[in-house]
Amino acid sequence: MDERVREHAEVLVDWSARIETGDDVVVSVAEDAHDLAVAVAEKLGERGANVVTLYDSAEVSRAYLKAHDGEFGDDPAHELALLEHADAYLRLGGGRNTTASADVPGETQRAFARAREGTREARMDTDWVSTVHPTRSLAQQAGMSYEEYQQFVYDAVLRDWESLADEMAQMKDVLDAGSEVRLLKEDTDLTMSIENRTAVNSAASVAYDSHNLPSGEVFTAPYATEGEVFFDVPMTIQSNRVTDVHLTFEDGEVVDFSAGQNEAVLGDILDTDEGARRLGELGIGMNRGIDRFTDSILFDEKMGDTVHLAVGRAYDSCLPEGESGNQSAVHVDMITDMSEDSKMLVDGELVQRNGTFRWEDGFEG
Repeated sequence: MDERVREHAEVLVDWSARIETGDDVVVSVAEDAHDLAVAVAEKLGERGANVVTLYDSAEVSRAYLKAHDGEFGDDPAHELALLEHADAYLRLGGGRNTTASADVPGETQRAFARAREGTREARMDTDWVSTVHPTRSLAQQAGMSYEEYQQFVYDAVLRDWESLADEMAQMKDVLDAGSEVRLLKEDTDLTMSIENRTAVNSAASVAYDSHNLPSGEVFTAPYATEGEVFFDVPMTIQSNRVTDVHLTFEDGEVVDFSAGQNEAVLGDILDTDEGARRLGELGIGMNRGIDRFTDSILFDEKMGDTVHLAVGRAYDSCLPEGESGNQSAVHVDMITDMSEDSKMLVDGELVQRNGTFRWEDGFEG
């Protein structure tokens, strides 16, 4: 086995999930993530954790959804019980086909998402972490050779996370003290309130309220959004390629939208429920170990020089205790490239220009 796979598993179990002896752990394994699953199981065994392994196949899910009549009912009690009793949930992504569910009707996917809100909440109440094993399908989607893609993944995952956390703390401090964020670039002039919100220093560990490996972003839960924003980074959403997304907000809600490709997919997402037309997240990418777009949201949204916004569910970790943020059955991220002719301002003060933060070398105020 490639030694980097074992290093990946060690970072996941020790740094990211902070697994302890006796923890009850659910490990969800995608079709081609077998090697990483073996390495993770070995680490969990050494730790003395209790493990249940699930098979997470996009092709199996497609077969189920295509055959179903679309009336899903309440959350399945057996699945809910498993998650409610778990201490941690580790998702090891890496499937065979990145567009396996492209022909599943949008209304079926929306109904399934709504019917699984309880299990989704139970999973998010655990110390959950999502990562991905480099596979040939993901390499192909990224337009890279398999060996090149492997190196790309491990450059992003096997980092000095403590040092990156210290750097990102500067952005967290700015957002925590701020009341309003404004994004400016071509086809984008967007303002959003962040008052009384707490930003998350997403340093790839549950100890930082961070649940992705790799990570490398600072995010918060905006509201009262006004203006327009253009997302120029292509992405795969519900197994469909979506490009050149433009959203217009009034009174915090999307009132107009367009896309250069697969606009109907975007419309299906926005029609999921009332909360799907409001923002749940403002995320600022700060992982300089990710140096190119690969059509994988797990990596692309963490890339330095980017900002992403998610329509749908807000994360409770950003909200004051006892306050409920935007609720939705979806959380869909979209990315805008801030590397050229762009500004990000917090309370009118310039924080980032052309992808460079004011504490970095090369910043032009």
